Amino acid sequence: MRLSRYFLPVLKEEPSEAQIVSHRLMLRAGMIKQQAAGIYSWLPFGLKVLRRIEQIVHEEQIRAGHIPMLMPTLQPADLWRESKRYEAYGPEMLRVKDRHSRDLLYGPTNEEMITDIFRAHVSTYKELPLTLYHIQWKFRDEIRPRFGVMRGREFYMKDGYNFDLDKDSALHAYNRHFVSYLRTYERLGLKAIPMRADSGPIGGDNTHEFLVLADTGESEVYYDRAVTDIQLGTRQIDYESQAQCQSIVSEFTSLYARTDETHSVSEFSAIPMERQQRARGIEVGQIFYFGTKYSEPMGAVVQNANGQAVPVHMGSHGIGVSRLVGAIIEASHDEKGIIWPEGVTPFHCGIVNLKQGDDATDKTCNWIYARSRQFGLEPLYDDRQERAGAKFATSDLIGLPWCITVSPRGLNSGVVELTCRKTSNRENLSVDAVIERLSRIYRAHIPSQIATA
Repeated sequence: MRLSRYFLPVLKEEPSEAQIVSHRLMLRAGMIKQQAAGIYSWLPFGLKVLRRIEQIVHEEQIRAGHIPMLMPTLQPADLWRESKRYEAYGPEMLRVKDRHSRDLLYGPTNEEMITDIFRAHVSTYKELPLTLYHIQWKFRDEIRPRFGVMRGREFYMKDGYNFDLDKDSALHAYNRHFVSYLRTYERLGLKAIPMRADSGPIGGDNTHEFLVLADTGESEVYYDRAVTDIQLGTRQIDYESQAQCQSIVSEFTSLYARTDETHSVSEFSAIPMERQQRARGIEVGQIFYFGTKYSEPMGAVVQNANGQAVPVHMGSHGIGVSRLVGAIIEASHDEKGIIWPEGVTPFHCGIVNLKQGDDATDKTCNWIYARSRQFGLEPLYDDRQERAGAKFATSDLIGLPWCITVSPRGLNSGVVELTCRKTSNRENLSVDAVIERLSRIYRAHIPSQIATA
């Protein structure tokens, strides 16, 4: 994309309404525009990040054996009356009536609707296990929406639902989601710590939240510092293996890590003093096992091997896709702007022409732009008639991981400059070498799209 033809309304001034870094930088970088309290339009640059994250979430869900679908944003209230949650949910639920005075609601979650779908189509244990998920807009009428997309009223969320014959099978589904979430967050460049949490209005006894440490987090958390050293890394996962999934869950939950709702002073005090940590965390996902809480009142039953009708065991599993955009920025920025991890960057590199209109620099920039696209890279070429300082300021603000600077002086020596946004390291390379370097970097993140230079 050429920046002169793109819609990127960056702001030079600090927005007065933004209280935290991610909100401020998303507004300044032209990613979002507020339309009402807690409700935002996603502008082109922000939408590209949202879609990158969504794609990674899809890939890891499908890798774990989960099946994508799509449910509507509006739900009939009668389904929620069946589960006894319609009145209990509280004022966060947006309740509406259609022209026939039928009660509807804008879904904050989908346990009732997915249970209704299941009971209409599945009747035997032979069709289990089954996990369905979707990524859809949700609405919760927060009393004080703030912090931009971190605590908005409308948000984009992946929610998945497992159906299993018994508790053991359902707990394997729980573990499978646990492991797939670890993989997802690591691909997003985040350290998300799984913590024992409170189930809230969803219900159930087993639940973990995944939290990214940040000063602006809404949750107070307590943990053993050693838990931050555990990584999934590149190990191969067999999601059908109950033993392997359980082993990984046990590894990641062997050390103390809890939110304030489940914090135990006595257990925390037993940790060596130098490893006791208290901090703030941003919730980016939560998983639940709640057994037959919804299947029993809603009649979601199957015949078991003995021909008996039994309620299925269920769980739900959510990832805040839009919230993750803010969480990544909170975890990865500096005083100049955003620093996108390679896995989610909206453009793989920036190209800055320091002398727009010069035949040599224009020709080289156009060649790099075309050549990088041939190898599956998506560059953002700053071809505006602007001063070098303005171009570099925009580049730093929007935070693309790599920037190629083309100048007359460099071309006289046969090189262009490649800068790493995260480290500020600069390297002079030939135009062929710079494409090879970037294609090699990104093959690790999007191997299906990046060719070998």
